[in-house]
Amino acid sequence: MFNLSKHKTSIKTEIMAGIITFLTMAYIIVVNPVILGDAGVPFEQAFTATIIAAVVGTLFMAIFTNLPIAIAPGMGLNAYFSYSVVKAHEGMTFAIAFSAVFVAGMILILLSFTSFRTVLVQK
Repeated sequence: MFNLSKHKTSIKTEIMAGIITFLTMAYIIVVNPVILGDAGVPFEQAFTATIIAAVVGTLFMAIFTNLPIAIAPGMGLNAYFSYSVVKAHEGMTFAIAFSAVFVAGMILILLSFTSFRTVLVQK
């Protein structure tokens, strides 16, 4: 499935690489919930969501792109979300901010299916 011999690697090498990659990214599992906690997100929920996002993103890359790339939440975006979006605006809750992020994401996905994206790039 992953064409290990074609890429001149072995299961042992891939397992070791996976362990090393996990260890370099493991801090995100704790730091992300702490930063989001400053915006009011419960630690346990952010902890679980961080793990799920990392697992789903990494599996997506492994299965659909056949590339050894690990995906996890970015520390810059979560800091921006917590400190510049939620905490900087009085009365803003993390639920409202997450809703705005979701709506913006849906709009961008819809726009990507139209020719509007081509118009934006050309201008």
